[in-house]
Amino acid sequence: MTFIPPITDAEWRIMQALWARTPQTAQDLVATLADERDWSPSTVKTLLARLVTKQAVGFTRQGREHHYHPLLSETACRRDQSRSFLQRVFGGALEPMVATLLDDGPVDPGELDALRRLLDEKARAIRTRR
Repeated sequence: MTFIPPITDAEWRIMQALWARTPQTAQDLVATLADERDWSPSTVKTLLARLVTKQAVGFTRQGREHHYHPLLSETACRRDQSRSFLQRVFGGALEPMVATLLDDGPVDPGELDALRRLLDEKARAIRTRR
C-alpha cells in the first residue's frame, strides 16, 4: 500500500485542481482557484512546496517555471481520507456513519437506490469468497 501523507483542507483543494488538469504552474493554479479562493500567488506556492515536501506533488522545470503534477492518485487519497475519517470519528464502524449521514437530512431516492446496489454487490462478493 502506498503511504499517503496527511493533507490539509487547503492542500486538498490544490490536489483536486491538479487531478482535474495537470500539469499546472503556480500561476495556473492561482487562476484556476480564483473564483473560489482569494489566495495570493505566495499562498499557492507555499501550499505547493508543502505538497512537494510531502511527496504528494512533483514538478518538472521548464525554463523558469515549475509545472506541477500529482504523485498520488485521487482514488488512493480518497480511500486514505475515508479510512482516517471513519476511524477517527466513528471508531472504524461503518453503520453509525451511514446512519448519521442518512439521518442528517434529505436523501435523494436515486442515491438510496445506488447505495442499495453497492451494498448488494458487496454482500454478494463476500458470500462468493466464503
